[in-house]
Amino acid sequence: MFEALFGISLLDYIRENFVELLDHAGTFAFALSGIRLAAEKKFDIFGAYVVGLVTAIGGGTTRDLLLGATPFWMLNSSYLIVTAVALLSFVFLKNLIFRLNKTLFLFDTIGLGLFVVVGIEKTLDANYPFWVAIIMGMITGSVGGLIRDVLINEVPLILRRDIYAVACIIGGLVFALCCHYEVDRALTNIIAAFTVMLIRFIAVRYKIQLPTVKHNDNNNRKFVKKRK
Repeated sequence: MFEALFGISLLDYIRENFVELLDHAGTFAFALSGIRLAAEKKFDIFGAYVVGLVTAIGGGTTRDLLLGATPFWMLNSSYLIVTAVALLSFVFLKNLIFRLNKTLFLFDTIGLGLFVVVGIEKTLDANYPFWVAIIMGMITGSVGGLIRDVLINEVPLILRRDIYAVACIIGGLVFALCCHYEVDRALTNIIAAFTVMLIRFIAVRYKIQLPTVKHNDNNNRKFVKKRK
């Protein structure tokens, strides 16, 4: 039936538009994470939409500006519509979403993994080297959440001890490894996105964190006493 309507099989359509589908899926997941967090802070419906939209497009906008391209959402209004769908989904399912534990983490992690892949693909399409693509994948995945956390007055996840940006980088390296061994591109996207998600899940499950940069308070006190 899909082929009769659109003149192409569903499998071929998915293969040809795989990155765009990932992009929209990531937009929905990230927007929902922002909207849920805004609801916890008792934002009104417009404020929740703004937080969801900024979460969804912040990383990709930063990436496009750094690459000298027109921000993607200015060329395609579907990202605004997907964010609106996320908001409506939350309005009708908010009781279920709030009852489910870790939903914020789940949506944020899914969006992170998908956006890392999208950022890498779009950077490679712009003919930049792989090391730039990995950095842009990290920016695409993490900056939207950073802006979201700043807007709602939370310490950004990327600046905490959580494994967040590091997961993006590892996912990018896995992407590069798959390309080196000529793995099918769609499968490469899935493997890289899954790697980012898996690292986040494992890090949170087993409380794996990066070491903090500490200063020695005792030495500082001794120094102050000597000066006195």
